[in-house]
Amino acid sequence: MLSFSTISSLIPIAIGKTHIAYSGGIDSTVLLHLCASRADLRENLIAVYVHHGLQAVADDWEKHCRQQAEALGVAFLSIKVNAKASHGESPEAAARNARYHALKNLLQVGDLLLLAQHREDQMETLLLQLFRGAGIQGLAAMPASTPFGLGHMLRPLLAIAKSDIQAYALQHGLKWIEDPTNQQSDFDRNFLRNEIVPLIKQRWPSLDKTVARSARHCAEAATLLESWGQEAFDRLFDPTDNSLTIDELGTFDSEQRNWLLRHWLGLFDLKPPSQALLQSINQQLIAARADANPRIYTQAHYLKKYRQRLFCLSENRLRKLEGCLEWSSETPALTLPNGYLLTRVSASAGLDKRIWHASQITIKPRSGGEKLKLSGRSGQHDLKKLFQEAGIPPWERDARPLLYLNSRLAAVPGLCIAEWAWSQEAGACYQLTWKLAESM
Repeated sequence: MLSFSTISSLIPIAIGKTHIAYSGGIDSTVLLHLCASRADLRENLIAVYVHHGLQAVADDWEKHCRQQAEALGVAFLSIKVNAKASHGESPEAAARNARYHALKNLLQVGDLLLLAQHREDQMETLLLQLFRGAGIQGLAAMPASTPFGLGHMLRPLLAIAKSDIQAYALQHGLKWIEDPTNQQSDFDRNFLRNEIVPLIKQRWPSLDKTVARSARHCAEAATLLESWGQEAFDRLFDPTDNSLTIDELGTFDSEQRNWLLRHWLGLFDLKPPSQALLQSINQQLIAARADANPRIYTQAHYLKKYRQRLFCLSENRLRKLEGCLEWSSETPALTLPNGYLLTRVSASAGLDKRIWHASQITIKPRSGGEKLKLSGRSGQHDLKKLFQEAGIPPWERDARPLLYLNSRLAAVPGLCIAEWAWSQEAGACYQLTWKLAESM
C-alpha cells in the first residue's frame, strides 16, 4: 500500500521552498496529500497550479485546486501562461514547454519542485521516445532527480504503479479532477495510453514495470557515456569562444565524434541533430580543407570553421556593423545597431580619460585599409594583420566597431588601443569591452 514512508527517503527537506506541480488530477492530488501529511514538510510546501487557459473549465479547476490546498493547510499559487503553439510546435509540446518555463522561473536557490509522474508515465515516455528513434539518452526517459533552474526537480512517484496511486486516493477519500481530453486519442500520449498499452498489457501485464526497468538500464548507460564524453569533450572545447578543435575531433571514431557534436550543439539549446546534419558537419566542415570556408545553417545558427576550429554562431553574431553613431563621453555603455554592447570601465591602463572627455567620440564600421601605431611596437600596423595576429575570425571583423576620437582612429574595443590615445596611470584610464548584448 502506498504511504509517505514509501517515498519519504526520496524527498529531502528543502533548504528553501518545496513546490508541487498541482494540476488537480489524481496523481498530483495524491502527491500533495502525501507531502501535506508531514508537518515539517508542509510548513514550506506550495501547491502550484499552472493555468494554461486552453479549456473553458480552467478557472473552475484553479478554484478546485485552491480549495484542496487550503483544506490541507498548504500554500497555493496559480500561474497563468501562454500555451499557444508556435509554428511547427504541437499543442502538447507548447503546453509542456510553457508549463516547465513557468515552473523553472519560480524556483530559487535551494528550492525543490516535485512532479507526480509515475511508473506508467515513465513507460509511455520510453515508448514514445522509441517510436521517435531516440538514442540512449532519450530511452533513459525521465530522471527521478535532476537540476532544474536554480533549484532541483524530483519525481518521487516514478517507481510507483498507477494502481497504487488510485488505491491511495480511494482509501483517503480524495477529490480530484478528471480532464475529459485524457479520453481523446488525438494526442500521441493519449493514443498510446488509451489504445495501445491496454492491448499490450493483455499479453504482458507487467509491462510498466519491465519497461521502467529498461529505462533505468538506459539511464545507467547514459551516465557512463556522459562521464566518458565529458572528459573527452573538455579536451577539445574552448569555453572562451565555445568552439571545438577540429584536429582533436578527427582522433575519435565516427560514433564518438557524433556524440561529442550532439553534446556541443546542446550547449546552444539546439534540438538534437539529425543523422543527415551530423553527416554534413563531418563531410563539409571537419573533413574540409584547412583553407576552406564552408558553412551550415540549422535552427537559426550557422556552423563555421576558422583555423581548424568549429564554431556555432547565432544569426545575431554575424550581423555586420553599419553606419556611424556618436557616443557621449559621459555615457558608460552604448548598444550598437547590430545588437552588440560597448561598455567602458575605469582602469589603470587603457584609453586616456583626459583625451576621452575632451573629444567627440564616434563609432564606425571597418571599411578597409585602417592602420594603427601601437604602444611598444615600431611602425604602423594594418588592422587586417592585427586581426589575423589576434586570431579574430573573419565574420567577427565586420561586426566589431572602430572607435574614433575627434575623427582619429583610437581603438578597436576588446583588441587594441592606438599609442597616441594610450595611457598607464591608476584610475586615469578606460578599458573598453565589446560583447553581444544577448545570449550566444
